[in-house]
Amino acid sequence: MASTSASPSASATEPAAATAPAPASAPEGDPPVTVLPAGEGGPEIAFFDVETSVPQRAGQGYALLEFGAILVCPRRLVEVASYATLVRPADPVSAVSAASVRCNGITRDAVSGAPPFRDVADAVYNLLNGRVWAGHNIVRFDSARIREAFTEIGRSPPQPKGMIDTLPLLTQRFGRRAGDMKMASLANYFGLGKQRHRSLDDVKMNLEVLKYCATVLFLEASLPEVLTVENLVERATTRSRANGTASPDLPKPEANSPPDSSKRQRIVSPVDCVMPEEGNQRTSDPSTNRESVELVSHIEEMKLDTTTHMDASSSGYSGFLEPDDVSIECIEISVAPLHEFGRRSSIQHRDCPLQLCCAGLKVQFGVSTKFLDNAGRPKMSIVVEIPESLSKVLEFCDDLARKLSQESGSSSEWRPLIKKYGYVNRPTVRLNIPTIANSDATAYSTDICKKKPSGSIQKLDFSNVATTELDSLFVKGNKVDAFFSPELYDYQQNAGIRLVAKRLVVHSN
Repeated sequence: MASTSASPSASATEPAAATAPAPASAPEGDPPVTVLPAGEGGPEIAFFDVETSVPQRAGQGYALLEFGAILVCPRRLVEVASYATLVRPADPVSAVSAASVRCNGITRDAVSGAPPFRDVADAVYNLLNGRVWAGHNIVRFDSARIREAFTEIGRSPPQPKGMIDTLPLLTQRFGRRAGDMKMASLANYFGLGKQRHRSLDDVKMNLEVLKYCATVLFLEASLPEVLTVENLVERATTRSRANGTASPDLPKPEANSPPDSSKRQRIVSPVDCVMPEEGNQRTSDPSTNRESVELVSHIEEMKLDTTTHMDASSSGYSGFLEPDDVSIECIEISVAPLHEFGRRSSIQHRDCPLQLCCAGLKVQFGVSTKFLDNAGRPKMSIVVEIPESLSKVLEFCDDLARKLSQESGSSSEWRPLIKKYGYVNRPTVRLNIPTIANSDATAYSTDICKKKPSGSIQKLDFSNVATTELDSLFVKGNKVDAFFSPELYDYQQNAGIRLVAKRLVVHSN
């Protein structure tokens, strides 16, 4: 097994770094790796990435195959230390499928000689614990895989001081100039080469992409009347038309409606799941060019107090999808026998129950007790406005379920899921807040929380189930982050889809 030396980028003023052995199967030519000693974390940002197996069936989890991280000084953006290792899963034969190899090139032979996660857990923990975590799509994927890996070996996972997910950060600040804003698309946009889908390489590419985006926005802010995207596209299009040709490589100019700056939020966040609010994501309007400076300054504002924070995935909400992550063509209705004379239908997405989440939904109508359950208790619900992206997903589900109901011969009246109110005709849905009863008391089965202006989230405890305690929370105009599941019902000659709230996070005013 080859030994490694300290990374040449390590600063002499930083704590002495302990060298770590590279796995025997590490690709030839990989840079030296170092791991900082154990401690309570430091000011460095831990940019990291994981590579995993590709699940082949419903219910099969991800197997961690590789971990790579680079510690970066936030003020000078220089590398302090780096570390990368392959990881041997419990069963390499079943974990590493052909689809997995096509995704990242990591073969069964490569991981068979790698250490199990238990043997590298200390190094991973020392790198991540107490530091700011950064990476592309780490809130929803990479950080969840790290927690799972530590849980599997019976250890508490490392805790971040704060979290920066460059996917929503760049999508909101840089706009969708690079299409879907995946790392491969961003790298292609800036001419940085093809993404390798290997941990350390992807981390380095992430850093380069972040620098490129910040530089472009900084230049646009310096000459807003000259370098805005609209002006560049308009001039290039004018030249092309004058020449009788059209440039196929130029992005189409976006609508000229001014951006709503009130719908922008900072994506340097505490550990809680970051989901940008709906809104115009243009960054090239002169009135919003100051965001390029904000993006650069975010790199120096990453030490956040998160002692009471939990992100969505660690709270059991990692399976909830944002509307943009739902592929409509993968939605179907699954029907299974419930008993001799009945059946149970559920809405599936990629063979898993469809669960949705959406941030910043505006309350249109507060708590309603209009409907009663079988025991005569009020069914509590709120009505919220929804964005177009969520409306499209729910409209598709509603249409699919309605057709199934008709084909099954149901005589019940179908009640549309989405309704529109007001002169602006905005789509709204009803979120149900169910209760559970036992011999002692009745409680909300929905996890209801309050989000403070600082970003911290506090779970609320209620002394009893009554609208009076919810009325002050769900006031018209308040914003709510909602995690919910669509459920089919056919009851008393009425049928439709009910949205059951699993978690509601109310924003403080």
